[in-house]
Amino acid sequence: MTAVRVIRRFVGSTRGVAGVEFAMIVPLLLLALLGFYDAGTAMAIYTKTRYATATLAEITNQYTTIHDSDMQQIMGATAAVMAPYASTPATVSVSQIAIDANGKATVSWSTTLTPGASFSLPAALAVPNSWLIYSQVGYTFTPVTGFFIRTPLTLSDSLYVAPRKSASISRISP
Repeated sequence: MTAVRVIRRFVGSTRGVAGVEFAMIVPLLLLALLGFYDAGTAMAIYTKTRYATATLAEITNQYTTIHDSDMQQIMGATAAVMAPYASTPATVSVSQIAIDANGKATVSWSTTLTPGASFSLPAALAVPNSWLIYSQVGYTFTPVTGFFIRTPLTLSDSLYVAPRKSASISRISP
């Protein structure tokens, strides 16, 4: 057989074409599947982060006085909301912001911010002589496969709410 004849026979052959096409497409499909897995997990964790932020704010604003043991339980509720995902990549913060008669906001108490420090507040929320609860939850998502999302993503949310049972919430630490 001449080389031309072999090439014609190869090009004209239809046996095994589906197998070859399948072998060419499978790696792309697997990459897409793994990418969708990472993207889906990131979206699920972001949804849980938003829900944990709301839970943190809504539980905190129901107190009139918060002790350290209360704060541990409030923070624990955030970990429960994040389940089944690990709570170790999560950062949780809750603060009370005091707004004076001039509309200047300062940190009244906080789990992470410095009490007495100035606080930048959206102008629409700066109601004179009031208090707000500010909750924040952040989560560092590390992709499992790393095909499409290559670096860790920081997913975060924050929320302002007013204290529900009193004008402000007292924080008692030993």
